[in-house]
Amino acid sequence: MLETSVRLLRLLALLQARREWSGAELADRLEVTSRTVRNDIERLRILGYEVHSSTGVTGGYRLSSGKVLPPLLLDDDEAVAVAVGLSAAAAGTVSGIEETSVRALTKLEQTLPARLRGRVDAVRSATVFAARGGPAVAIETLTAIASAVRDHQRLTFEYAGHDGQAAVRRAEPHRLVYTGRRWYLLAWDLDRADWRTFRADRVKPRLPAGPRFVPRELSDTDAAARVVRGTGSLAWKHQAEVRLHASAAELTDRIPPEAGLLVPIDERTCLLQTGTNSLPDLITYLTKLDVGFTAVSPPQLRDLLARLAERYTAALAP
Repeated sequence: MLETSVRLLRLLALLQARREWSGAELADRLEVTSRTVRNDIERLRILGYEVHSSTGVTGGYRLSSGKVLPPLLLDDDEAVAVAVGLSAAAAGTVSGIEETSVRALTKLEQTLPARLRGRVDAVRSATVFAARGGPAVAIETLTAIASAVRDHQRLTFEYAGHDGQAAVRRAEPHRLVYTGRRWYLLAWDLDRADWRTFRADRVKPRLPAGPRFVPRELSDTDAAARVVRGTGSLAWKHQAEVRLHASAAELTDRIPPEAGLLVPIDERTCLLQTGTNSLPDLITYLTKLDVGFTAVSPPQLRDLLARLAERYTAALAP
């Protein structure tokens, strides 16, 4: 009986590791006959695992989603990743899942080997979740938006603007974008015939969604760039473009998405599309990057740099 149980766990691990297996491959891996594999597959089905089988030359076994969530087998790295992710979710910006995340994390930690528990504790004790300060989004809202994105269904929703006034919007949802502090919906606004960015915490979907639509061509990279550019135009008093004398690859890790959009120019320069409520603060930020730069716009930024250059030059006089 123990040998059968161990073999079932090994079989389950194999089915979870790859999309499809032939019966001969599973028999070879488990060192049993094809008949034993068929019997073990049936045992997994009794336990609630949805295992599809097909016959013929290309036939085999495939683990699919069922009606209930059966136990999962995770390797060491997967277990650590899930535990850290649950810790982040418990402290994140999605309301309604904090307690659930803590319960799931507690269950997982009870089964973690000591060697893995130490890795999880090390990451958690060394981490501060800055996303805690962002506005919370109801999980029901995120689920409704995500479902409409996945199923290519038009979404009608009430949206609260900066002035607090709510208006009904109709859109074709394209992507949910998380910037590290806020959740945004990037969608094609049907009434304005253009792309628009909406803060997810201000969206109240009207369900059910529909009808279906043909999604427009837009890569995930372009979607993220539109959101960064769109949120910046709303949040900043001054829009600015600065040519940095370093490649985008060199600066990607030093300039977070919320600070602006990096556009590669060539191997030695890139363009930073950003903004600020204070031009002196922007100059301070650029100076701390410790790379050469050229102010492209706005004119006020160039004028301020010229005045500072004169002041600094005068400070060098004997």
